[in-house]
Order: sequence, then structure tokens, then C-alpha cells
Amino acid sequence: MSGAGQSAVRRALSALRHDPLAVTGSVVLVLLIVVGVAGSWLAPSGVNEVDVDRMLQPPSWSHPFGTDELGRDVLSRVLIAARVSLQVGAVSVGIALAVGVPLGLLSGYYRGWLDNILMRCMDVLFAFPVLLLAVAIVAVLGPGLLTAMIAIGVVYTPIFARVTRAGVLSVREQVFVRAAVSVGASDLRIMRRHVLPNIAAPLIVQTSLSLAFAILSEAALSFLGLGVQPPDPAWGRMLYDGRGFVTEAWWLGVFPGAAIFLTVLAFNLVGDALRDVLDPRQLTVSEARRSTG
Repeated sequence: MSGAGQSAVRRALSALRHDPLAVTGSVVLVLLIVVGVAGSWLAPSGVNEVDVDRMLQPPSWSHPFGTDELGRDVLSRVLIAARVSLQVGAVSVGIALAVGVPLGLLSGYYRGWLDNILMRCMDVLFAFPVLLLAVAIVAVLGPGLLTAMIAIGVVYTPIFARVTRAGVLSVREQVFVRAAVSVGASDLRIMRRHVLPNIAAPLIVQTSLSLAFAILSEAALSFLGLGVQPPDPAWGRMLYDGRGFVTEAWWLGVFPGAAIFLTVLAFNLVGDALRDVLDPRQLTVSEARRSTG
């Protein structure tokens, strides 16, 4: 990465630490990761531990989130389900990055007929609503956690391909890229050492935002019965199971719904803050305000 690029990233990280909303979102995400990793130890009871004598009990000291229609502890299931959401978000966005970034690099760097072919393929995927395309893929591959991750990864691949291509088009004519070409550096080396590091900022922002939407998409698929299958817990599946007890057991939908809301909100807060501080125009405005202040 060029010295200017490294300096911009350092300024962005410094500004990010002073953003209260970004700090709040980061704290929530750290707590979520801790819960996802240590959920089985933090859960007060077994995730599928049935107790027919405690069915549909409201929140209490013994069951802070209440119990479900089978007497299972809702808090335990919400905690364990956090791991599923993190796993789906990380794997599905990882798939989108692994496929979309190389396609965007090739498309933006070589342009011409290759650019036309790759971008038209991305346009075809973009033509379908995200959730509808994910449902169609899961319907073909069969319901389950793995297929849900693949489906979400596929539908977000065009986003990363387009973000990468746009960044490459703005970088490939820079002086340091032309210098690398003039000394005989290979295309692969140029893309890996000079182009990709200098388009990392928009990719970081898009990754943060895509993680939020991937978790939301997984919840939607599980709610429709196409994601995590029972008896394994998932926030979307818990919402579906609680829909028949809205009036008599409100806690069945409120707590997993709150978990989805807080997780998506935290990712969006961090993503919005990253977008603001990594945008060169925003950095310029901030510096101008500090110099005149």
C-alpha cells in the first residue's frame, strides 16, 4: 500500500475511536463474539433440555428469558444461536469476498470483453431480489445451515465484485501502478501488491455492512424453514416457533427478535462509521474543520 493509503487508514482508525456510535457498536459486537464462542458455557441449561413441568413460563430468576412450549430455556437457546448467526455471517461473506473480489479485480484491471462478460453475469444476479434468489438456491440445494451459507454468499458476490471493480478502475491509472508496469512487474503482482491494498477501504466498509445483512438473511431463511433445522436453535427459527404464542408467551418472539435487532444495528453502526471515516471526502472535511476550529 502506498504511504498515502497507509496514512489515510491510520487517520480513519483514529477518527473511528472517537465516534461514540462506532464504539458502542464495536462493544456490542465484541460481546456477541464472546457469547458466540462461549455460549455453551454461559448457557444456564442445555439447549434442547426439555422440561414439561415448566412449559411457557414467563421470565423469572430461574429462567430470565422464560421457557418455550417444550419447557426449554429461551436464554440458553438465544445464547447458543448467536454462534449460528456469527458462523453464517462469517462464512457467507467470506464466500462473497473469495469469489467477488477476484472477479472484480480481473474485470476492472483487464476491462474489454472480459469486463463485459463478468459484469453482465453479475447483472443477472442483481436482477433478482436478494431473499428471493437465496430462497431459490436453497430450494434447489435443500434446506440446511450449509446451503443457507452458500446461498447468502452467492447473492452477495455481485456486490463485492462491483465494489472491487469500481476501486480498481480508479487505481489502475495511478502513478505507482504505472511505475510497476514500467519495471516489468507481472499483472498478478501488481494486482496483489499495488491495486488490492489501495482499494481495501471500501471493501472493509462493504464487509461490515454485508455481515449485518447476511445475519438478517439467515434469520429470514430460518424463519421460512429453509435455514437451520430443528431442534438446533436459530434466532429466525425461534421467531417462527413463537409466532403461535404471541398473546400468551410474548417472550418467545421478543428476545430472539431483540438479538437480531441489536446485532444488525451494531454492524450497521460500525459500517456507517467506517464509511464516514474511510471516505476521503469525509476525511478532508474533518481535517478542514479541525484546522479552522
